[in-house]
Amino acid sequence: MLAALGVADLVAAAPVKTAHVEAELVAAKTAIVPGEPLTVALRLSIEKDWHTYWQNPGDSGLPTTLAWKLPAGVEAGPIEWPAPKLLPVGPLVNYGYEGEVLHLVGLKTQRTLRDSGPVTLAARAEWLVCKEVCIPEGVDLSLTLPVAASADPDARWSGPIAAAQAALPKPLAGWQTSASGSGASVKLTLVPPANAPELGTIRFFPFVADRIDPSGPQVLTRDGNAYVVALPVSHTLAGSLDRLAGVVTSAAGFGGARAATIDVPVSGAVAAGTRPSPAVAPVLNLAPAASANGGAVSIAIAVVSALVGGILLNLMPCVFPVLTLKVLGFATHKDSRSTMRHEGAAFAAGVVIAFLALGAVLAALRAGGEHLGWGFQLQSPAVVTALAMLFFVLALNLSGVFEFAQLAPSGVTNWTSRNRTLDAFGSGVLAVVVASPCTAPFMGAALGFALAGPAAAMLAIFLALGVGMALPYVLLAWFPGWRRRLPRPGPWLERFRQVLAFPLYGTVIWLAWVLGAQRDNDALLRLLIALLFIGFALWAWRIVRTGGARPWALAGVAAVGISAVVAWPLFVDSGAPIDTTERRVTSADRAWAAFTPDTVAALTASGRPVFVDFTAAWCVTCQVNKRLVLSSDDVRAQFAAKNVALVRADWTRRDPAITEALAALGRSGVPVYVLYRPGKEPLLLPEVLQRSTMREALATL
Repeated sequence: MLAALGVADLVAAAPVKTAHVEAELVAAKTAIVPGEPLTVALRLSIEKDWHTYWQNPGDSGLPTTLAWKLPAGVEAGPIEWPAPKLLPVGPLVNYGYEGEVLHLVGLKTQRTLRDSGPVTLAARAEWLVCKEVCIPEGVDLSLTLPVAASADPDARWSGPIAAAQAALPKPLAGWQTSASGSGASVKLTLVPPANAPELGTIRFFPFVADRIDPSGPQVLTRDGNAYVVALPVSHTLAGSLDRLAGVVTSAAGFGGARAATIDVPVSGAVAAGTRPSPAVAPVLNLAPAASANGGAVSIAIAVVSALVGGILLNLMPCVFPVLTLKVLGFATHKDSRSTMRHEGAAFAAGVVIAFLALGAVLAALRAGGEHLGWGFQLQSPAVVTALAMLFFVLALNLSGVFEFAQLAPSGVTNWTSRNRTLDAFGSGVLAVVVASPCTAPFMGAALGFALAGPAAAMLAIFLALGVGMALPYVLLAWFPGWRRRLPRPGPWLERFRQVLAFPLYGTVIWLAWVLGAQRDNDALLRLLIALLFIGFALWAWRIVRTGGARPWALAGVAAVGISAVVAWPLFVDSGAPIDTTERRVTSADRAWAAFTPDTVAALTASGRPVFVDFTAAWCVTCQVNKRLVLSSDDVRAQFAAKNVALVRADWTRRDPAITEALAALGRSGVPVYVLYRPGKEPLLLPEVLQRSTMREALATL
């Protein structure tokens, strides 16, 4: 019978070709032996530059399926999936296959097949094949095999099927594995056995979708001999993440195998991550770490960047006036070396503790699903109003309108004068509060790394920011030789103190402008009226303390009450997101379009260069860049010559879409500048712009 049918015809069936895939069913043996298992495979030969998908397709796609039609006595198991490849497609990251892939299936056969004739194995195979577009395809396949007492390996397919079986991911043996959750991140720890070779690059592919974010960065670090991979939790996480199951791949392999499976319980608390923005995700480096210690190097670079950024933060306009006041204290106090060192240490402690507290608040709120970033408190009109009042009071003090000692009882005044260490600590906290809307050079990437990475990395980066900001003051306090270079006290000091009030008045004007941009002119008027009555109250109180009549005290108290009533609506504003798109377009340069992910996606899809300005009214660096660089005639002419579409993402008020876009860029604050270039990778520009920087960036188009 076999001679009549032809064994070759029974084993091999003609492949079926679709537009982009060639498919067929193949078997490892030339016949079915009743009672013995048989491995068959769906072979897909995929056109170059196209791909199909794994059981978890990633950000998009559909897995390949097989619907069997089998005779009695034959049962098919599930598809045994080969380890997938990472397939970045624009802003998305998918898991799948390119070239040729064998999807293995184990068949169980009953002994009752012994007396039957040839057996036809039929299946409906369906898959999604994608390049720039995705096409669902499906074919009906069949394979007819004889039933025999024994079978030889198929000369053509037994070798490839055996190789595919050997390469299938198997449970990771000999390694210690564990997983712990912390907010929107899960740490996968792999401890190798003794004398295990270095793994090199590692990538984790979860079996189940909506658990680990495919397009989020997987950060690899080393903890002794252990490999620790920080995995971003998906923003679509539903329910709890109790177990971490999937495939781990390594370039060096696990005992000869490129991939292995893990399935471990997850300890700790896990929360859904932040949804990435499709408009800016292409900027992310979606590939895994380049080397086994790549994650550690990244953390080290981020910490150093944070340290340098903290030092430069002292020079930012919103910080410099406050620190200048503290440095002036060196010229007025002739204290012992130990006293000055204690004061310097207290100031540094205030700065560092405030930075760590701010980082902890940010991390906790983001883990709870809030869309927040660096400078988030300045997005609240209440905070802006409070800071404007604080700076106005400080400016009046420097101008000589009143002294703080006049506002407090003599006992409190004497106590604070004897406890300058506490005053220095408070100054450190105040400096951080004022610095929070500023992003100095080197800070952007470090802050983005901090808020996207594990808790330990976040604390290290915020600690480095605090140390960098406090360092100049501590050095002045610690080394007396530097203090001798400061000018001696004299009449000039009082005049300089009064001159220093004007930068603070300027800061009040800036904060008032920010409030107007956040709310409206009525809010601005309320703030100005409140400041007017605060100024009158302080002036009246000075008259009372220098022997003035009691009615002045009543007038001062009344002025404080009027100020509170007028400003109260500004404090009860929740700071919730509002739709200011239309106002942003009309109040800004008409050449700039308001940011939405769809706007950027449509412009980039059209093949036009796109420049996105992530900015905020309360960001001084943003406004300086805008006035001196982006609004300059030569830069605008270059934009026009290159036909660059201009998009402005105004983060003055809380905007979840902009926050998500910044997170996808690995940033947590503004300014951020991105140039999308047709046919090339998007380009991130530095926080501080120069006209030459823009000229060089546009020259790459």
